[in-house]
Amino acid sequence: MTTTMRAVAYRASLPVTDDECLLDVRLPVPEPGPRDLLVQVEAIAVNPVDHKIRSNQDPKGRERVLGWDAAGTVVATGSRVENFKPGDEVFYAGALDRPGANSEYHTVDERVVALKPTTLTFTEAASLPLTSLTAWEGLFERLGLHHDLIDETGSLLVTAAAGGVGAVVSQLAHALTDLTVIGTASRPETVDFARRMGAHHIVDHHQPLLPQLTRTAPNGIDHVFSTAGTDRNLAAYAEALNPFGQIVAIDDFDALPIGLLKPKSISFHWEFMFTRSLFQTADMDRQRKILTQVARLVDAGIMVSTATKDLGPVNAANVREAHGIMESGTAIGKITLTGF
Repeated sequence: MTTTMRAVAYRASLPVTDDECLLDVRLPVPEPGPRDLLVQVEAIAVNPVDHKIRSNQDPKGRERVLGWDAAGTVVATGSRVENFKPGDEVFYAGALDRPGANSEYHTVDERVVALKPTTLTFTEAASLPLTSLTAWEGLFERLGLHHDLIDETGSLLVTAAAGGVGAVVSQLAHALTDLTVIGTASRPETVDFARRMGAHHIVDHHQPLLPQLTRTAPNGIDHVFSTAGTDRNLAAYAEALNPFGQIVAIDDFDALPIGLLKPKSISFHWEFMFTRSLFQTADMDRQRKILTQVARLVDAGIMVSTATKDLGPVNAANVREAHGIMESGTAIGKITLTGF
């Protein structure tokens, strides 16, 4: 096997309009650690975390590889790997404190990897890991919802329901609970996509939320999965939520007037799917199990890929285009890149 590989990296935090913000480089093929898989990457997907890190974490001249959604084939395993073998086709999101997957070969801890859905291509599978883990953990761990159709009723508001995470949240909530899913979207194409992903009702996030929610859910809402605008929308959430309602948020902001939630005893939760790998938690293997369940749901026809736009091979120009689309806030579903 070759000892070097093609990759896309950055050496300085530059705007996406700068041709030097992402670069084509050659790097050594990494060696797998004891619990690692060495994966030949077949396809990747791009997430907001990619451009946020590129913009805000300057590597000061060192080459840093981004990318936390991948699908590929295992080519080697570490000495303590238990669940995979060479030749296995896998998908995963990886770990934030390790090099990303925008490279021909990538090492990843087996505990955050699963066999990819057999009914999907590598490209289709690459769209799902990060968003599926975020959605599953947010719904069924942070909010503590039951995923068995009969025990969980009420309503769930999902912001940016046509986005990568929102689309998976809507699918899971629609398929695995009896919750009424209210998604937010504003353009005809995003409204259509959000409905196809499972939203029962749509409200416009460019218009005041509260009057729309009052009309759509006159009995109030019970849960909010806030993927964007949490600080801007918190007052509306607090008013629309029923007593003992819940909010889970994944976006970034500097401050939150949390006191608005006290009168109704509304609980607030963070969801960050990299927590398990960052802190090497005792239940880190749960992410493998979640992704395994997601693959089963896909192969059963209950979930679908959220891949909507493939930009071609993984190279600096194409990844830069993907970052630009993500930064514009106009992406629908997931942007993927296939091959090298």
